[in-house]
Amino acid sequence: MNQLDKVDIFLVEDNEDFSYLIEKAIDHIDKELSLKIVDNGLTALEVLMHYEQEGTRPRIILLDLNLPGLSGLDLLREIKGIEYLKQVPIILFTTSDNPKDVRAATEYGANAYVTKPHGYVALIDCLRSLFNFWFTHHTTIK
Repeated sequence: MNQLDKVDIFLVEDNEDFSYLIEKAIDHIDKELSLKIVDNGLTALEVLMHYEQEGTRPRIILLDLNLPGLSGLDLLREIKGIEYLKQVPIILFTTSDNPKDVRAATEYGANAYVTKPHGYVALIDCLRSLFNFWFTHHTTIK
């Protein structure tokens, strides 16, 4: 895999304004992190399957719950069923704090469930903490 194929963060988010904020926050945190944004659950699944064919994978997937095409929970279940992607951490990153959503995400294999923070500075702090954990401190058994 060459540097052009590298995808650190795969974001599935249908809200263009929030996607833009995440893009700017990630750039603020680390200009070297690469971001791929997809705004539809079915398209996300297609792109991830293409990554498998190309022999690359994202380092982390940030997944909204409410998506067109395929819901975040259904997409989560599909991704966890793909052997090639099982080790990629999937973080549900959504506005919902409904305990039923949290429970379903956990049952379907989400690595974490994070409620979207309010405000740009809080978003930067939240993403910095997530990336620090998953990219620096987390060890995966291969």
